[in-house]
Amino acid sequence: MITKRIIPCLDIRNGMVVKGKRFQNVREVEDPVVMARFYNEAGADELVFYDIIATVEQRPLFTDILRQVAAEIFIPLTVGGGITSVADFDRVLKAGADKVSVNSGALKNPRLIREAAEKYGNQCVVLSMDVSLVNDSWRVFATGGREDTGRDALAWAEEGEALGAGELVVNSIDTDGVRRGFDLPLLKAMTERVRIPVVASGGAGKKEDFAALFQLPGVDAGLAAGIFHSRELEIGELKQYLQQQGVEMRL
Repeated sequence: MITKRIIPCLDIRNGMVVKGKRFQNVREVEDPVVMARFYNEAGADELVFYDIIATVEQRPLFTDILRQVAAEIFIPLTVGGGITSVADFDRVLKAGADKVSVNSGALKNPRLIREAAEKYGNQCVVLSMDVSLVNDSWRVFATGGREDTGRDALAWAEEGEALGAGELVVNSIDTDGVRRGFDLPLLKAMTERVRIPVVASGGAGKKEDFAALFQLPGVDAGLAAGIFHSRELEIGELKQYLQQQGVEMRL
């Protein structure tokens, strides 16, 4: 049986890890290098690093901080923010990333997914989607959740898979930071449309939320930030609990 993954997320702004609610009211939390070291030792299966304002500021991702973070960990590292070209993939991978996450850059140029997959392999390309329910349909948002693209999220997920994305990260804007559980209806719809691994993001508030998440057969990983940053839930404790609930984990 394939083990499920627990993935902390470091949202980086101005060199610091930050956290908000529904992509708003962002506040500083901690130094990313310190947090990366902590999560590496805490039993995280992977780590995600997002430069959350690189796209907004129309600049490349800060690779100096990325190099420092990569030097501290021995678990897979997914990196995103301001990725708009294959050259950006190359620069980020050389700075220590194992996988590269594309979001707004792929929406503007879907061919980027195929070009990167052909050069670096499907397993290296992660399609990240910021999704919100609008008039009874799930829509994709760009520019850090600021811009409603009008694009159907389920159709975009299918297109991303067809283009060569090897993994899908579904960020629910509606549940982000709310801590009332993952967006299960959205995730169920997504897993029924794609075959690639799906990482769920947004809404984790307690260990039971992860148990409910992994009842969906197509979800491969749960990603969270605030509940881990605040130490309200320790990753080791969570994985032990999930194992007891019959969810296969790497302990």
